[in-house]
Amino acid sequence: MTGHGAAPAGFATRALQAGALVVLFGVGITASRLAPARPDATAALAAVGFLLLAGTLLSELLETIGLPHLTGYLLAGIVAGPHVLHVVDHVTVERLAPVNTLALALIAFAGGAELRVESIREVARGLAWATLVQTAGVLVALAAGFAALARFVPFTAGMSSSALLGVGLLWGVIAVSRSPSALLGILAQTRAKGPLARFSLAFVMSSDVVVVLLLAVVLMVARPLIQPGAALSTEDFAVLGHEILGSVSLGTTLGLVLAAYLRLVGKNLMLVLLALGFGMTEALRYVHFEPLLTFLTAGFVVQNLSGQGEKLLHGVERTSGVVFVVFFATAGAHLDLPLLRSLWPVALSLASLRVVATWGAARVASRLASDEPVVRRWGWSSLVSQAGLSLGVAMLIARTFPEFGQGFAALAVATVAINELVGPVLFKVALDRAGETSTAPEVSRPHASFDTA
Repeated sequence: MTGHGAAPAGFATRALQAGALVVLFGVGITASRLAPARPDATAALAAVGFLLLAGTLLSELLETIGLPHLTGYLLAGIVAGPHVLHVVDHVTVERLAPVNTLALALIAFAGGAELRVESIREVARGLAWATLVQTAGVLVALAAGFAALARFVPFTAGMSSSALLGVGLLWGVIAVSRSPSALLGILAQTRAKGPLARFSLAFVMSSDVVVVLLLAVVLMVARPLIQPGAALSTEDFAVLGHEILGSVSLGTTLGLVLAAYLRLVGKNLMLVLLALGFGMTEALRYVHFEPLLTFLTAGFVVQNLSGQGEKLLHGVERTSGVVFVVFFATAGAHLDLPLLRSLWPVALSLASLRVVATWGAARVASRLASDEPVVRRWGWSSLVSQAGLSLGVAMLIARTFPEFGQGFAALAVATVAINELVGPVLFKVALDRAGETSTAPEVSRPHASFDTA
């Protein structure tokens, strides 16, 4: 999604992009004021085109001051959305929900395909301790922090103590999620090789699996805490086991079938991914399987049990370029700005607490695993960024609990935006300090087993 390695655009190009952005918004505002509201497929298609162009242009302009493209996509959606310029209204934003479904499927496929067994094996001890300590420590710290800040959060007003605990646990799942896209972008930009880059890649990619499993468990536990009529029983654990095992089994089968298709046919992969992202997601929900876990498993199988992993990653990259722009722009348009005005102090507090909890958990885990000094010092730096998976989890929680979902999603977007601004910068600085980037002074260090350039 970013043009790493491309020559920087000149002043004339940026000026042309800025002019095109102004004209685009001018046309959009005029059309929204003069044309009658049409909550149909035509309006949704027009919104997709507008958000795609606006998000792309704004992200290119913000790149000149060092901001990630995701920030441009979010800002384009916020400005064009129903709370600012009203180019895209509430009804149209809701009609773009299928884009979110497809984006999450592509994120899961890519996450699984980036999870290579050889990379995990090289850092297995450190990865095991980091997964355990980071998951438990950050989940508990952020659940407690959310409960402590609840009196400043409008959508928690009137909630019982048990309900606050349930919402806090859900927030803990958001905090545990990381950003594979931000990590891969920095590694591709810097061509980093070494212990820190190797550990970060293995941990962030494997954390997707942990988050998906954790979300399923926490949703089951939180529902009776939040909804008084619901109750937790042993049958719930049987259902959860069925969901997890069924998702893994079906994902394995899908991965083998997809690998065979890539080997024997290999054409029209974009159409195949679109069909899986849209159609199969709904089918999986109907049989009560977890789509994210299914697609993660499929990507993992293709990468590690066949020689077709790079083909799959290339296909996902080609398909996701447009989808992710609209996905993040739609997330920005979904943002309830009136509510968000009162949430920024809380979002900043939760983001700061997450950084501290992540740093502390990383220090403990590295000491227990006897990690290399560079990982012990900087291993936490790649874990701050958040992006698509975090927003996807927030939207899933919002759909599951509509009574507070809108406010929860707004707070999640605000917090993710902060982490996405800060995280990549921290990781880049850490790689430079560790001497693992191609532009850093050459130092003696072990050779990494992967090349993300």
